[in-house]
Amino acid sequence: MSGGRLTTHVLDTATGKPATGLPLTLMRVEDGVATVLARFHTNEDGRCDAPLLAEAALLPGMYEIVFQVGAWRAAHGAPDVGFYDDIPIRFRVGDPDAHYHVPLILSPFGYSTYRGS
Repeated sequence: MSGGRLTTHVLDTATGKPATGLPLTLMRVEDGVATVLARFHTNEDGRCDAPLLAEAALLPGMYEIVFQVGAWRAAHGAPDVGFYDDIPIRFRVGDPDAHYHVPLILSPFGYSTYRGS
């Protein structure tokens, strides 16, 4: 039985605050085909209220999180601010018992990510 989990955290460096209410989609990618597993919104801390996947649902393989930054900016009254619309981050899960944390550090004209802890 797997004990791992997948989490995320989005920070907006333009405001110096968490990206509250940012929509994101989690997909599993097999043989080049992406299947939507779930849709989420970040909370006031820029995180999701629960892991995106946990325990037996976290399987080895390829996943992608698509952060809908354009929709988030539009919902916050700034549809013309920034360069990115959707930011896809594709990554591999090798150990289903591990914690995979995929943070997004966001600014209007750039972003960064890494495997966090």
